[in-house]
Amino acid sequence: MSKRWLFLSAAAVLIVVSLALVLLPGDKNGEEVKTAAGSAATEPAATSSSPVNSPSASGTSTPSTRATVAPKKPSATPSVRATTKPTATSATKTRQQASGTAALAGRIRPGVTYTGVATFYDADGGGACMYDPSGDVMTGAMNTTDYESSKACGAYVLVHAANGATVTVRITNECPGDCAPGQIDLSAQAFAKLAAPSAGRIPITWNLASPSTSDTISIRYKTGSTRYWCGIQAIGHRNPLARLEVGTSSGWRQLQRTDYNYFLSEDGSGCGGALRLTDIYGEQLTVPALAVRANVTQSTRLQFAKH
Repeated sequence: MSKRWLFLSAAAVLIVVSLALVLLPGDKNGEEVKTAAGSAATEPAATSSSPVNSPSASGTSTPSTRATVAPKKPSATPSVRATTKPTATSATKTRQQASGTAALAGRIRPGVTYTGVATFYDADGGGACMYDPSGDVMTGAMNTTDYESSKACGAYVLVHAANGATVTVRITNECPGDCAPGQIDLSAQAFAKLAAPSAGRIPITWNLASPSTSDTISIRYKTGSTRYWCGIQAIGHRNPLARLEVGTSSGWRQLQRTDYNYFLSEDGSGCGGALRLTDIYGEQLTVPALAVRANVTQSTRLQFAKH
């Protein structure tokens, strides 16, 4: 056999083998290409969903990421908040609760009967409470114990004598010294409503009153008051005054009450600003800002409710 024939035969075999390999299914290289193409097709979806579990630079998921995430089942917490009834914390509700107990009262409390004696003196409406003398002579001076560092100032008390006579007086003064707890030193005119002046001293019982009145509360700044230091007094309140507060940039500030019945702001805080008055029943009255006018009585047109 010639060399030329052998060469042609070998070439033919190689051609046949090559054709067979091309025509066989499931080519490995073809699968790898197909798999790579499939991965490339799904890559954008993987990229867009990857931030779901990864916070953004700001610490929260981006809007686009939240848009591609399936909505989660709402938690129970928001629905509980939505159905829970709000706690009654309004000022009106608080005052109504306090009105039955007079929680802010001092020694003189509503619904309590006190026992003592009555004496009398020549009163003109003035005295330790620093009220001006007036034509109202139905007044009394409270013993030091029940005066309680001026907490009794302005309180109305109904006094009962053993003979059944009664008189309502406003506390304008303190009876120091020999006046025992329970004792009231009445004006001569008030004492005369209960007994003859010749009696001099009679046993009494008395209790807190909340009378009808057409008067309204007035405010007075103490002599020497300015915007840098002031003393403030409330006059003509129907019920005993428990607190006086001044409005400041940081809220209401309660002032300290003196035994001469002024509330002091020694650093000037709130002087000339709005005031808030609270009686022993918890009722609060807000007085708009009043000019600091020393020793001038300024009307508020406000009054506490009758009890």
